[in-house]
This record gives sequence, C-alpha cells and structure tokens, in this order.
Amino acid sequence: MNTGEPWPYLDEAWARVRQMQTKLHQWATDDPGRRFDDLFNLVHHPDFLTVAWDRVTGNKGARTAGVDRVASALVAASPDITTALLTDTREQLKSRTFTPLPVRERLIPKPGQPGKVRRLGIPSTMDRLVQASLVLVLEPIFEADFKPVSYGFRPRRRAQDAIAEIVYFGAKGYHWVLDADITACFDELAHSAILDRVGRRIGDKRVLALVKASSRRASWPRAARSGTRQPALPRVV
Repeated sequence: MNTGEPWPYLDEAWARVRQMQTKLHQWATDDPGRRFDDLFNLVHHPDFLTVAWDRVTGNKGARTAGVDRVASALVAASPDITTALLTDTREQLKSRTFTPLPVRERLIPKPGQPGKVRRLGIPSTMDRLVQASLVLVLEPIFEADFKPVSYGFRPRRRAQDAIAEIVYFGAKGYHWVLDADITACFDELAHSAILDRVGRRIGDKRVLALVKASSRRASWPRAARSGTRQPALPRVV
C-alpha cells in the first residue's frame, strides 16, 4: 500500500482477514509443533489494521481515553483523523518505531462485592489498534491449541456455554461443580512465563518484541479488561 492510496473497505478487508485466519488456524492444527516465523507483515497490513480499528471502535470502552487523552470514538467520528491514525500506526510498525504508552489506571468497584475494587488499565488509542491487530493474527494460531472445555475470552464462546455444559453433565449424573478463581490473575501471572509460551508457537522475533514491549510499558497485564489483546495471552499458560 503506497502513501496516498485509500484504505480498504471494511467488508473487503474482513473477507481477506478471515481467509488468512483460516489458513493460520489450519496450519497450526495440522502441525502442533509449528512455529510461525513470518507474521509481522500481517500485523501492519492494511486489511488487518482496518478490521482491528472496527473492533476497537465497536468496543464499549471506545469512549474512554487512555493517557493520550484521545477517545477512539472521537477519532472514528472523523474519516480524515481515522485515516491519519491508521497510516501513522502502520508506518510506525513498519519502521519498528512504535512504542506502547503506559496505561491509564483506574480502580472500579467489583459488582456484588461491596468495598472491593478492581484495577482497570486503559490503553491509548494507537495501542488498542495494535493490540487488536495482534489478536487477529495470533488468535487463530493459539485457538488450535486450546481445549474444547475452555470458554473464557474465546471467540464465539461465552459463560453461558460453560453453564450449558454443566447442565448437560448434571443430567448425566454428575453432582459436583468446582468454582475456582485466580486472585488478580492478570496482575499475578509472570510476564516471562507468558512470553515463553507465546515463543513456543511464534518464531517471528518482531512480533515477540512487540508483545514484550507492551508488557514492559504496562499495557499488559492490567489493561486486560479494557484493551483488546491481553485476555488471549493468559490462556496460553
């Protein structure tokens, strides 16, 4: 894509992204030991960035700004500003000059738990865009490794599906359900363990450097519930 060329239409971009995701997932499924060495070009590809931006602006947190004080929803309201952001992000990724910003931290009440709060990290608009593009590239690869009984933070899966599974096994004669939770999971998991597991599947050092840079700049793990990339990573441990 040359400077000045129009960005792809969303429908067309989505079709090409889905096609590539299908290939990545199939390759990962066919060869469980495969390490993917050439993914970085997908992260900054116009199709992937276009779809990633659609995800960012469709997120309920799009009206909340990070440390850049720029809300994604406000950017999306202007086609010219949107094009400028997409172009700038792509150029920074291609030139390897992209640097994630620290997240804007907020404490929010935990529903149903009076007096308890949860850390919420709010990434900058550009960071959200890069995170979303990373998800589009990495998710189909790691989805090939996840177990069918895993429901958290996965595409086309939700808590209600897990509940339906419990009901099913209850009807089969099972009587016990174990409900467990990792306290402050996104805060406590070691970055080194996450990066090590990611590296078992991803051999592209540029992608690994991008993931590592995000963790160093505090875009992960505390941004996990407001960003777009991070929930996929703890599942690989």
